[in-house]
Amino acid sequence: MRSILIVAGENSGEKYGANLIRQFKHLQSSFTFFGIGGKNMAEQDVTLLYSVEDLAVVGFFEIISHLPRIKAIFRRIKKETIQHRPVAAVLIDSPDFNLRLAKHLKRASIPVLYYISPTVWAWRKRRLKSIKKAVDKMLLIFPFEEKIYAECGIPAAYVGHPLKERTKVTIPKEEFFHKYRLDPENKLIAILPGSRKSEIKFHMAVLAEAMKKIEKEWKTQFLLPLAENLSQDFVTSFLSKPSPDVRILSQDGYEAMAYSDITLSSCGTANLEAALLGTPQVAFYRISPLSYYAGIRLMKIKNFSIVNILAGKKIIPELIQRDFTVENILGETRKILGSERVRSAIKFEYEKIRQTLGEKTASENAARELEEIVKNQEILKEAT
Repeated sequence: MRSILIVAGENSGEKYGANLIRQFKHLQSSFTFFGIGGKNMAEQDVTLLYSVEDLAVVGFFEIISHLPRIKAIFRRIKKETIQHRPVAAVLIDSPDFNLRLAKHLKRASIPVLYYISPTVWAWRKRRLKSIKKAVDKMLLIFPFEEKIYAECGIPAAYVGHPLKERTKVTIPKEEFFHKYRLDPENKLIAILPGSRKSEIKFHMAVLAEAMKKIEKEWKTQFLLPLAENLSQDFVTSFLSKPSPDVRILSQDGYEAMAYSDITLSSCGTANLEAALLGTPQVAFYRISPLSYYAGIRLMKIKNFSIVNILAGKKIIPELIQRDFTVENILGETRKILGSERVRSAIKFEYEKIRQTLGEKTASENAARELEEIVKNQEILKEAT
């Protein structure tokens, strides 16, 4: 059976990859997949050589400390690629690993479909040169990226944002509140500290203290949707004693976000999810000081949250690095919970973002792009 290599190094990308495979199977059923992923890809019968967690490292200096392990993974993927001779490769985000892998695949004459562009519009624009040399086609998830790639002469297509098809609630609010014994009279706040262990380490202790302060001002219920790759014990180990009353959920994460009065959310996928669900939020992020100051000088944009980047202005507060403090979290929470005008203004801007992203179904379009590459390979094979 013919095979396709697929590599996702982050939790969100792993889910996008699983949806792509699901759609591709409707178009072509005679292919197997192997590579790096997680639970969702495994459910699509992908042969996993490594877990998505093995590549989930944030920060320049943190990556350096994990280099021996990452190099070992890279060597294994190269070896398996030689053995399997896949007809194509789908590389999802994780540019530090995947762009290097793309170069190897190009030398091996394996066409590369790259899903989720590196943030070349924010920093490290020189990556475009590597992309042009090693990638056969880029699949873009933001409309404004099309112009960047067109100007560089790189084959690319805007397929839509994969979150738009995923971010939905399936349980009515009343049923959700009953299921988790929530009081509709109290404030509901979703806590989203991140999906990587490093993010939990940098965020959770500060969030725990902020929750205690918030509890003193409002009758509050806290929900923490747990990322699939994290254990509850690991997350709770960062809660100080006495710990705030936070309920950790292993399911119904979108409902927790949609029905909350506000989310406290790590910069990343969760910011856009909250926007698509219409929930006001406070965004935050912290990494090691060395990694932050090494990276900040290369940044070309003022905002960190994708919500503010898409809006072209700051519509939700961002607490980055030294600004990520208990008092600042409390202050921004006050502003949002204390003003209907502020909440309405945020939701109004969210609607503009939804319209900007359009109605394209990303996983279906990405699957068709993969099918086209596979068919082109078959034509070339027959011709030779």
